[in-house]
Amino acid sequence: MFVISKRNSGLYKFVFTNRKGKTIFTSISCKRKTDCEKMIKGIRENIQFFTFRKKSTPSGKHYFRLSSGGLVIATSRKYSTKLMLEKGINEILKYVPEAEFLDFSEDEPIFADAEEVFGN
Repeated sequence: MFVISKRNSGLYKFVFTNRKGKTIFTSISCKRKTDCEKMIKGIRENIQFFTFRKKSTPSGKHYFRLSSGGLVIATSRKYSTKLMLEKGINEILKYVPEAEFLDFSEDEPIFADAEEVFGN
């Protein structure tokens, strides 16, 4: 699932999460929510054309940068092994085309007020 949210800076971002809710990758910051929506649409419809640039940290953790035409779109979470990194990439390739997205970028309440649910 893709989840759009707003950073403290006021810029927008999105994350792609697995079925358990763990973040797989986080996008770059965007000035407008519509930019996030366009990137999500592009990723969903054309994931096969994106590049996964695999990298490692000095401490031995593994991650990737998702890019298109040389522009980095997102950075993954850190994985403890190369095998886990590959599994993360495979999960993206499998689930991204049908992934839904949620928008948590506005300060609108998600749940009804307790008074509405439970009464006075």
